[in-house]
Amino acid sequence: MSNPYAEIFRQPGTKGFSAAGFIARLPLPMTTIGIVAMLSQTHGEYWLAGAVSATFALANAFIAPQVSRWVDRKGQSAVLAPTVFITFLALVGLAAAAWAESPSWVLFVFALIAGVMPSIGSMVRARWSEIYRGQSQLHTAFAFESVLDELVYMAGPVFGIGLSVALFPEAGVLAAATFLAVGSTLFTVQKSTEPTVGAQPATRSGSVMRYPAMWFVVFVFIGIGMIFGTVEVAVIAFAQAMGNKAAATYILSLYAAGSCGVGLLFGAMSFKRSLASRLLIASAVALVTTLPLPFVGNLWMLTLMVFVSGSIASPTFITGMSLIERIVPGAQLTEGITYAMTGVLIGFAAGSSVSGWMIDTYGASNGFWGAVAGGVVAVVAMSAGYRRLFDLTREPAAQGLELHAANHAANHAAN
Repeated sequence: MSNPYAEIFRQPGTKGFSAAGFIARLPLPMTTIGIVAMLSQTHGEYWLAGAVSATFALANAFIAPQVSRWVDRKGQSAVLAPTVFITFLALVGLAAAAWAESPSWVLFVFALIAGVMPSIGSMVRARWSEIYRGQSQLHTAFAFESVLDELVYMAGPVFGIGLSVALFPEAGVLAAATFLAVGSTLFTVQKSTEPTVGAQPATRSGSVMRYPAMWFVVFVFIGIGMIFGTVEVAVIAFAQAMGNKAAATYILSLYAAGSCGVGLLFGAMSFKRSLASRLLIASAVALVTTLPLPFVGNLWMLTLMVFVSGSIASPTFITGMSLIERIVPGAQLTEGITYAMTGVLIGFAAGSSVSGWMIDTYGASNGFWGAVAGGVVAVVAMSAGYRRLFDLTREPAAQGLELHAANHAANHAAN
């Protein structure tokens, strides 16, 4: 039996842009958690650390889709150069402001500017689409990238926290800026796999969020993002409360291990259930695995519970991205994926902020209630949209007719 993952890398250039894209994606989660690790040490207040991190995450959540639209018009190389340069300077400025103990408003300004950071994951998927559009390998490629997304969101914080704790508070944020510059440069110079601007339509009929089905999927990603944001902040606080803050690095490493291991297995499997059914089940399991977190009493139990919780993350991402592929037109896939990642960032911002406040007010263990809330959001959103999503994805032929009808209805309503 052939390895489906090996098959997608037989095309020239695929290994190069995927590897470069991985490096360039690390800075996003490294920055969100790196800000928390940095400011919790330099300023000693988790509410401030969570608020500044949330400012960056929310700014990126709203700016990234617009950057992706710019990419569709001008091309990846033309957009990456200025946006990466601005983000790099903003991250360096943020680290310098924290080191110099500048006023809080300065931290918020630099975090806001850093939100220009482009959505590299969407651009990577656009390259896969250019190579395998209409072929079965595209599904495998998307599954592989979903696993890498999970690895990035789990491994990135490990670097951010580990460097800040082991070296100096600003090390995580500065490393994120470096990874962004290096990874984006390596990604940009690979011209042979870059989608041509002419491949995209000159005009657009509107945002992908005009499709009601997209809202349900995005809210599922918001819920999962809340779990991410809560776990990463609360694990640091809990480990510190237990007198071993460095243990947060190892705990979050196992979070990544559980997610990626299950994700690789899940991506190579075939299923009889519909995508909508799978995402509903994944959302329910995500909620169930968060319920024990507020009640853990030691680091060993926390490690086990975090590992179990992380194991469901990749299946949720893979299924959600596959749903988006079926919901939105191919020409707007980059934008659709960016909105999904926007949902994760909005959820991450909400989770980290609420968790930080809960920790400062009620103690480290209670910070995990934000993860439970995230699981509830995902389940409620998926339950509410299940019938619509099931109808859109029950079979390819039916999906095409349903999407055509949805497009017609949306355009009619707009007129």
